[in-house]
Formats: sequence, C-alpha cells, structure tokens
Amino acid sequence: MSTPAIILTVLGAVAFMEVFAWWAHKYVMHGWGWGWHRDHHEPHDNALEKNDLFAVVFGSIVVAMFAIGYYVSDFLWWSALGITIYGLIYTAIHDGLVHQRYFRVVPKRGYAKRLVQAHKLHHATVGKEGGVSFGFLWARDPAALKADLRRQREAGTAVVRDSAGAGL
Repeated sequence: MSTPAIILTVLGAVAFMEVFAWWAHKYVMHGWGWGWHRDHHEPHDNALEKNDLFAVVFGSIVVAMFAIGYYVSDFLWWSALGITIYGLIYTAIHDGLVHQRYFRVVPKRGYAKRLVQAHKLHHATVGKEGGVSFGFLWARDPAALKADLRRQREAGTAVVRDSAGAGL
C-alpha cells in the first residue's frame, strides 16, 4: 500500500470506530449486552468491571485482524492499527479523563469539558432504557442532551436520576 493509502486506511478506521462504538454502545451494551455493561452504570469500588469484557472481546478481534492481515491483507493490518489507535484514545478519554480510572483531571473548558459533561449526562438515566450521548469522542452540546433527557423523562421512556435531573 502507498503511504497516502495507509494514512487514509488508519484514519478511516479511527472514524469508523466512533460510528461502530456508538452503535455497539446503544444497541449491544444497552441492549442484549446489558448484563456486562450494567455495572459500568452502577457505583462500585472494583478496579475492573464486567463491562471490561467488551474490551477483551473487541481486542481479541483486532489481534486476529493483525494476524490475518500480516499474512493476507495490508488493508486489514492497517485497519487493525486504526482500531487500536481508537482503542487507546478511548481508554485515555473515557476510562482516564471521564471516569478517572487512571488520573484525576477535571477539565474546566473546551472539548474535554464537553466530553465529560456529555458522558455524565449519558449516565444520568437509571437502567438501559433511554439515554443520550452513546458515542465516545464526539459529543453534542450538553444543553441539547439535557433537553433530550427532559423529553425522555416526560414521555416515560427513561428514568432520570434525581441528582442528574435537577437541571433538566
């Protein structure tokens, strides 16, 4: 593969993963995979969550992509690299910045603050029904997300936590 093709493949895989992550989060994790994802939405003192099993499954798929790509397809190998880069970004932002599993930094402004606010609003609902902001690296305006949560609460399609719902 040419250098421009490699760069496009890697960047395309990173972008694809944000779309895939949104879909998997909304329809798998908040659907039939709720049994693994539930503890991510509940308070606990454990270092690991059942939710971390998703990373093991998805990581295993990427390892297979690297192995098959090495022997069969440059495109598959470089796609696996893009997915890995997305995974590293996700881990740093979602687990590190948002959930503070690795470090304690509270952003005061800009993109990082918007991501943290959007994800906190995602966690504002009780249970798997309803909710907002299922992506990880792209976050809508928190005011729009609050309005969506308010509509869901009023329609009875989501139960919003009292502390999170105070500003709705």
